Amino acid sequence: MQIDFHHATTFVAARIAGFDTKQANTIAYASQYVDDATSDGPVRFTNKFLYQRISPAHKMIDTRNTRDLDNHQVWIPFHFLPGNGGMAAGTNPSGKVVNRLICTPNSPIARDMVRQAIVERDKPYGLHRLGITMHVYADTWAHQGFAGLLDSVNDVEDVKESGNSGVFKSGLSKYIRSFLDDAIPPLGHGRATIFPDMPFLKWQYRNHTEELIELDNTEEFCRATNEICKAMQRYLIGDPNAHTNGIGDADMKTIRNLFETTTEKDGGDRHKKWLEQIRKGSFSFGPEDICYMGKAIKLYESGPNKSWKEQALGTNANIYKYQYKPSFLKSDWKMFHDAVMAHRFYVVDELLPAYGICAA
Repeated sequence: MQIDFHHATTFVAARIAGFDTKQANTIAYASQYVDDATSDGPVRFTNKFLYQRISPAHKMIDTRNTRDLDNHQVWIPFHFLPGNGGMAAGTNPSGKVVNRLICTPNSPIARDMVRQAIVERDKPYGLHRLGITMHVYADTWAHQGFAGLLDSVNDVEDVKESGNSGVFKSGLSKYIRSFLDDAIPPLGHGRATIFPDMPFLKWQYRNHTEELIELDNTEEFCRATNEICKAMQRYLIGDPNAHTNGIGDADMKTIRNLFETTTEKDGGDRHKKWLEQIRKGSFSFGPEDICYMGKAIKLYESGPNKSWKEQALGTNANIYKYQYKPSFLKSDWKMFHDAVMAHRFYVVDELLPAYGICAA
């Protein structure tokens, strides 16, 4: 999934769930920032204070992607949550152990991850963690069948469009396929390129066992949107077991139509169209104004011409030392990174081991 879903669709789902505009902006910003916060390491201040951060994402061309530990600490907890074959804790799927690391939509592991975000909702970074959790939860639909590590389970063949959009009518030619096999390691859905991220696409491929996999991304994205809305409704109630209704028919019709008809390959172009519909009042919560600056981090800023990082540190630049402000401790940027650390610790050190999975 790309910025059109992780920011705009998540904002829509949050507003439908019952969050106010400011809260929904925080959730949606945090959800998208999971893909964009690619820097890690200490933040140094001129008064000798330090803040240590970890990164929830790597760029696709990044030497860290060749290191197993980095993959296990980034791609597994934040983008390709292991599915354990869709089985509950204490039950293991047959076959190779690596099969347990393959992402499965709405798996028991994914639902337990959501539960923990609700249980710990009173933390200062509660909404930021919810946004991170919704990113990972939604990706279990888009990234199903792939794993967040370098392994042949991510090999694909005969990738092609099977629907009528015509956007990818030539599929992946043998020449491109050969190039991708040489240039892109078998990490996540890298060798399927952007096919899993296109909300309008019906497509198919043969996986590492040569099984034919057929996917309707619109259906998968609609299911993901409804389930993240239900999860956010449970968050508001404060009960991870509460029955919630999700998205009503009228809003879901609008969402489905946007998925089907917004057929640009570029996620930023699709994002603009979603923001136009939000501003026009196409959803039940009425017209909303969401900032959109057109490039880089400012695609989804929360304040006038300032990203979370700029609000917290005074600049978007990466510099050796920053001027410290007392407001840093309560800034959205710090709370996001606090939530990133809390999420990774829970997933890697508590949740996955409960399923017999040792990821890092």
